[in-house]
Amino acid sequence: MKFIKANIPGLIICEPKKLNDQRGFFTESFRKDLFENFLGYKIDFCQENLSESKYGVLRGLHFQTEPFAQSKLVSVLKGKILDVVVDIRKSSKYYGKSFSIELDDLSNKQLFVPKGFAHGFLVLSDIARVSYKVDNYYKPNFEMGLIFNDPLLKIDWKIEEKSIIINEKDSGYSPFNSKIYF
Repeated sequence: MKFIKANIPGLIICEPKKLNDQRGFFTESFRKDLFENFLGYKIDFCQENLSESKYGVLRGLHFQTEPFAQSKLVSVLKGKILDVVVDIRKSSKYYGKSFSIELDDLSNKQLFVPKGFAHGFLVLSDIARVSYKVDNYYKPNFEMGLIFNDPLLKIDWKIEEKSIIINEKDSGYSPFNSKIYF
């Protein structure tokens, strides 16, 4: 497993080593000991979530507030997504900055998103199955979000906005307006 620090501190791109042969491939998709050694702290994933969505579906930008904030390890089991995070850590020099990466079932790259980021993804393939481990349980009363098309965030979602499919809850989130989230 190879770990790469992204250009916003705390974000980590995980690249599993893939062993291919005539049968297909094998990879270790997660190794707690190696990951914690790279992180420099313990991580305890306690819940795993799975979604399947069609092309153009946007889920996010979600986060939970303390004491139920979540770190996430995002993987794509089928298809391709644009995975997007926004730094909402008020003390960060990257506050309000976004980071995006394409994740798919061919490269098997993953994105680790620590607490203090809003997270969302857009499906770029016909179907995408996304799995993510979290280190805190889902608590609906602590869930918040940012509107995906806030001009202040300048997120390039890679497809036209009219092609984006979003649910009522996600389309009703507030814009990023320098509130202190973390």
